[in-house]
Amino acid sequence: MVLSAGTGALWKTAGVTERGLLHTTTIGDRGSRVVFLHGLFGQGRNWTQIGRALANPSAAPSTRADPHRVLLVDLPDHGRSPWEDEFDYLNVADRVAGLMDAEDPVALVGHSLGGKVAMVLALRHPALVERLCVVDVSPVAYDHLSEFEGYVAAMRGLDLDAVASRGDADDALAAAVPDPTVRAFLLQNLRRDGEGWRWQVNLDVLGAGLPEIGGWPEQQLADTSPYRGPVLWVAGARSHHVRPEYAATMDRWFPANRLVTVKEAGHWVHSEQPEMFLEVLRRFVDGTRSAEGG
Repeated sequence: MVLSAGTGALWKTAGVTERGLLHTTTIGDRGSRVVFLHGLFGQGRNWTQIGRALANPSAAPSTRADPHRVLLVDLPDHGRSPWEDEFDYLNVADRVAGLMDAEDPVALVGHSLGGKVAMVLALRHPALVERLCVVDVSPVAYDHLSEFEGYVAAMRGLDLDAVASRGDADDALAAAVPDPTVRAFLLQNLRRDGEGWRWQVNLDVLGAGLPEIGGWPEQQLADTSPYRGPVLWVAGARSHHVRPEYAATMDRWFPANRLVTVKEAGHWVHSEQPEMFLEVLRRFVDGTRSAEGG
C-alpha cells in the first residue's frame, strides 16, 4: 500500500505476518538509506516526524539538505512485528540486519533499547552500516530497571475486560503511572481486538527479559571486532544513560565516535528537543558537515 505522506514523500507500510519478518514503514524514495530503531515499549512510528523531515527536506524552504530513504522498524515483540519466545540482543540485531543489503549500506539510528540493538548490529554486520547514531544509551549494563518493571506490572494489571475506551485505560493506569506523557506512550500499545482490547507489545517476554534488555552482551561479543565507521552519540543533558565513566567502553567498541549532548533534554531526546535533534542528525547522515549540538 502506498499513500501520500502529505509532504511529497512516499509513505509505504510493509505489513507482514510471516514468522521471522519484521513490520516496517518506508518514507521517501530518493537518497541514501536511514533506518530507525525505537526504544522499549515503542514502535517504528515513534520516528515518523523525524523520518518525514529527512525524507523530504524541501518541505522546509529554509533547509538545505539531502533527501533520504527512511525505514521505520517495529522491533520483535513490539508494534506489528512477530513475537519471540525470549529476548536476546544478538537475535534481534540479526533479524533487523535481514532488512539490509551490503550493496546499500545504511545510516542506522537507534534510541535506548533500539540503540543497543543498533550497536550490536553494527558490530556483527559492519558492512551493512555506513554510519551509526546512538541516542541516549551506552554499551553497558544498567541496574536501574525498577521503573520499567513498574510499567510492565501496571500494564499487566490493567483489567482489559473492564476497559470500554482509551479514556478508561488512561484512568485505570493513572495511579501506577502518574506521568501523563509516559502513560500516553504506554497506551500506544493498546489495540482493539474485536469487541475488547489487547496489548500489542509482548509483556511476558519483555518483562522476563528486562535484565537482558538493561544489560549488554559483553560475553557474546567477546570475539567481535570494534565497529570503525563514524558514530554519533546523542545524549540528553538531563539523562544519566551516557556518563563520563562510560567513555572508555564507548571508545573501545566504537573508536570513531563523537558525543553531542543536547540541552534541556532527558532520555527521549528526539521527542523533547526534535528540532535540535533533527539538525544534529541531518548533518551526520548527510555526511557533509560535522554534527554540532547544544
